[in-house]
Amino acid sequence: MLSLAFAGAQEPLRLLCLGAHPDDIEIGCGGTILRLAAEHKNMSVRWLVFSGDEHRRQEAAAAARWFLGGLAEVEIEIRDFRDGFFPSQHAALKEEFERLKRQYRPSLVLTHCRDDLHQDHRLVAELTYNTFRDHLVWEYEIPKYDGDLGNPNLFVPLGAEHCRRKVAGLLEHFPSQRTRASWFTEETFFALLRLRGIGCNALSGYAEAFYCRKAVV
Repeated sequence: MLSLAFAGAQEPLRLLCLGAHPDDIEIGCGGTILRLAAEHKNMSVRWLVFSGDEHRRQEAAAAARWFLGGLAEVEIEIRDFRDGFFPSQHAALKEEFERLKRQYRPSLVLTHCRDDLHQDHRLVAELTYNTFRDHLVWEYEIPKYDGDLGNPNLFVPLGAEHCRRKVAGLLEHFPSQRTRASWFTEETFFALLRLRGIGCNALSGYAEAFYCRKAVV
């Protein structure tokens, strides 16, 4: 899919990464971002996280810079919407999406899954489709207590080094999450990477997976 969508493109890849909370983007598609950055040196990236207290926003900004290191055209925004209350802030969030649409024309959008059981994640996904109607959208997945992992239909095989960098970046840049020892662990992240690697018969054994509702080629 990567080569089909982007090889030989007339313009540089323009990537839009959307996350409801700090660490969402990195958990859901950090390995894919590292791979894309390695394969598309002139890629531009717009990275937007919608919530986080002051400390978490600092973590998110540092993590984004680390994952996007080496790219020249990068814009990172960390907003302060109230975590857990996105549905009640629908109008203000919609305004943010409309602003983003006026400012940036992505060739690929990475966002939350529309079937995610976390209300904040789900609303970001819904607004993504409501706003970017003529764009290629890949919905990433996040393991959680709710047990909402499904059967994705798009796979991005990853080299072992990209997987190691993804997991190391998560553990290094989000120390506030170390108290969540039931799931924010190296074992959790590698387990999902390995499971998705099996799902696409990745040579390395590792992959990230997405939902792609519609693609026009």
